[in-house]
Amino acid sequence: MNLKKTSIALAVSLFSAFGSGAYAQTDIASKVPSYRFSAKEKQQKKELADNPLLKRYAESRKRLDAADRHRPAYHFISPEGRLNDPNGLCYWNGRWHLFYQAYPPEDPRQHWGHAVSDDMIHWQDLPLAIYPDPETKVYSGATLVEKDRVIAAYHGVGYGNMIAVSSDPLLLNWDKLPENPMVAIRKKGEKLPYNVFDPCIWHKGEYYYALSAGTQPTGPGGQNMPAEFLFRSKDLKKWEYMHQFLEDNSYSLVGDDGACPYFWPIGDRGKHILLHFSHKSGGKYLIGDYDTDRDKFKITGGGNFNHGPVGNGGVHAPSACPDGKGGIVAIFNMTSGKRLGKDCYSELMTLPRLLTLDTLDRLCIRPFGDIESLRGECVSIEGMRLPANTETVLDKVEGETLEIEAEIDLGGAPAFEFDVLRSPDKREYTRIIFYRNGGYPDRTAPGRHKVRASAIAIDNSHGSLSDIVRPRVTETADVYLGNKETVKLRIFIDRSVVEVFVNDRQCIAVRTYPTLEESRGVAIRPVGKDVRLVKLNAWQMGSIYDTAAEK
Repeated sequence: MNLKKTSIALAVSLFSAFGSGAYAQTDIASKVPSYRFSAKEKQQKKELADNPLLKRYAESRKRLDAADRHRPAYHFISPEGRLNDPNGLCYWNGRWHLFYQAYPPEDPRQHWGHAVSDDMIHWQDLPLAIYPDPETKVYSGATLVEKDRVIAAYHGVGYGNMIAVSSDPLLLNWDKLPENPMVAIRKKGEKLPYNVFDPCIWHKGEYYYALSAGTQPTGPGGQNMPAEFLFRSKDLKKWEYMHQFLEDNSYSLVGDDGACPYFWPIGDRGKHILLHFSHKSGGKYLIGDYDTDRDKFKITGGGNFNHGPVGNGGVHAPSACPDGKGGIVAIFNMTSGKRLGKDCYSELMTLPRLLTLDTLDRLCIRPFGDIESLRGECVSIEGMRLPANTETVLDKVEGETLEIEAEIDLGGAPAFEFDVLRSPDKREYTRIIFYRNGGYPDRTAPGRHKVRASAIAIDNSHGSLSDIVRPRVTETADVYLGNKETVKLRIFIDRSVVEVFVNDRQCIAVRTYPTLEESRGVAIRPVGKDVRLVKLNAWQMGSIYDTAAEK
């Protein structure tokens, strides 16, 4: 079958069906039909109701959900095929918009997929937003919301960093600037003082500013370290290169890079945060001071969203935007933890997270969005004594789509284990471990050496009996608690995802793939001494897609 002729014929028929029409194809252009929508929201919704691509998405979701028991119920996944980086998260016209790298089956090059939400939890699929042409692939980027439009800056493979603009109610129509690329890729034999890769964009004074991700050989022995190259423009059309943006960065690993950058103010004390992705170690962040006179970012702190190597079921790349109250809303994709077959999704999105700073400018992390709207039947436990070195199975708490909210008083116990997705014979289980004072001491300033972090970890090495699952190195992160503070966990279990939030200060997540139908149980085992389960609530969780079409 001639796919090109077929897609052109489909485009012509769609143009007849809708006044907004569909674009014709070129040799570079995607084989996926694209559409132009009306400028009014009421008419847009009518056009979406009859859109062939959205009907195809709905059928694909039903088929894939029925075929895969590990496909999550309340974490966003692509409606067909795989996805990669989240892109351009923004709040526009009273709604949250999530873009992501999609791989349509008839043309599996990167496009910008698109979904919209009223509450950052229930997502409604929208048609693809940005298609290849003139670039061969649409890579990652960020958005800037202005009063009357949204600007997307992204990397166009083979062409350079690009600008596209949308201003309609649902951000359905995107127009690329004729002056593209904003920053062109290196020509053969050309030497540039910067890299041309994933950009982000903001506005200050009379200028737009943009970062272009990359590396510089400034590490020991000339090894690569992350770099972000700064450009500016008055009109989005002509851009001038300024310099490398990062200053005094001692928080990255040698070999990291600064892909998928998002640069925003955070808190009320003048700090900024740069979220980014390392192809070595996954999602990361830098905190610091934005010197607006020199246009430099002086790093004063940093850390990880992914606590181990990139890949094998870990947290991958970020997308982020301000919440309007001093915090930053962030969402990440997570990689697959198993070998993939044909027609299989590989990655998904984490739950949205709200990032804030404490009084010492340490990052705090808690869930964001109306996750409580998914709660169903609840089991509650209060005031339960758990004996030391003995596993207590919580008989009434079980499921593969759960939210567990637990408060535990360790007393003098140094640690406890919290097993989820556990089979009765314990052939399969995923282990969450909390270590009191088990993290690194804080020696960042005089007098702080007495402050020692606790640690939270997830071990999925016993999570699956499957021979195609690849266990991940134990995910371990510091979390700072007071000496008499109880441990408050929010554990989200969604078939193949376990996300754990600790006292609204830390979050770790992994993919895990139980094979046994009975791998649904929960158990707790204190280490060394008894602990007290102050309270526990466990909710069965619904699907984010059950009501998405109604919103």
